Amino acid sequence: MAFRDGPFENLKVPLAWTAAVVVVVGVAGAILLLAGERGGPARDPGLAPVRAGFDAGAAPVGGVLAAPVRWTGDAVDYVKGYFFAVSENRRLRQEIVELNAWRDEAIALKNLNARYEQMLGVKTEPPIPMVTGVAISDARGPFARARLVNLGAGKGVKVGNPVLSEHGLVGRIVGVAPGASRMLLLTDVASRTPVLVERTDARAMLTGDGSGSPRLDYVRGQGSVQEGDRVLTSGDGGGFPRGLPVGVVAKGVDGSWRVKLFSDRTAIDYVRVLLFQDFGQLADQNALNAAPLAGLGTAPSPTPQQAAAIQDVATRRAAAAAATAERVRAANAAPPPVAAPVATPPAATQPAVAQPRATSPRPAATRPAPARPAATPPAEPAQPTTDTPTPGGPE
Repeated sequence: MAFRDGPFENLKVPLAWTAAVVVVVGVAGAILLLAGERGGPARDPGLAPVRAGFDAGAAPVGGVLAAPVRWTGDAVDYVKGYFFAVSENRRLRQEIVELNAWRDEAIALKNLNARYEQMLGVKTEPPIPMVTGVAISDARGPFARARLVNLGAGKGVKVGNPVLSEHGLVGRIVGVAPGASRMLLLTDVASRTPVLVERTDARAMLTGDGSGSPRLDYVRGQGSVQEGDRVLTSGDGGGFPRGLPVGVVAKGVDGSWRVKLFSDRTAIDYVRVLLFQDFGQLADQNALNAAPLAGLGTAPSPTPQQAAAIQDVATRRAAAAAATAERVRAANAAPPPVAAPVATPPAATQPAVAQPRATSPRPAATRPAPARPAATPPAEPAQPTTDTPTPGGPE
């Protein structure tokens, strides 16, 4: 069918106007091409203002013309997202499942690291070596409370070592093998732990009876325990170091004092074994047996004035000691006075004789040489006395 036979058969286009429009459009296109050429200013500087004006006017027009294109692209993306929403939801659900697994693992590792940090923060005063392990099994019975720990003699563990968790005292080691050990909990009926009340320093005995809260027996002092008091190890007997946290005092249903253990706050799985035997290992024996002045430095040499004073004092002491020794030597060399036998004269004619005192002798330096008393006459045994008759004389 020809063009004139269609719906446009009655359309009449003036030839002159059509040619004019074509010419105008061609001129406008040529101008746009000349103005829009980017390399032109270097060859023709006169067209630079024209191009600048064209760019200033074409920028808003280009933005308006590009808007439908942008809208069309957004509409296409919206339609594509609508039709592909099911597959996108499936992919997102799968990612959520995987991320939940990673989240649970991250939370578990965070809690584990927090417990490790608490375990590493357990300190004793003075410092005691420790080893960390895990309670691998639980031995329970009507009254027995014990655990197996994956630490043995190979790690230096011995019978009697205290066991701690990150919160407080758990128990003590009662059996050791090369690779494992048995831990007796504080709640076991065979457990006896000397403790003290922190507020009053009152001594007591923590006795396990199979329940979750052991009894507090043999409390010393009237009114020395109140509900809420903290309980620590006392160190009595040398089995435990002093000051390990144990629990808090509470009143039992039977009216007795009991202790809520700090170690019951979490499961007993990660523990630390204190390599403690007695208090002798907490001190350096060589340091205790060292000389008192071994740690002191050398005294400085004296000045000339101090040396002269020291020599003078030493000379005076030597002279005094020599004089004392000389006096003692003279006193020991002098013969003791000998009393001569004296006849007893009659009471009427016997003269008074001064006798030297023997109880308080004077020093040898001031005592005169011993001599016979002048007032004492020599003994005359041949002269008769008035009371003795002479042989051959008158009766």
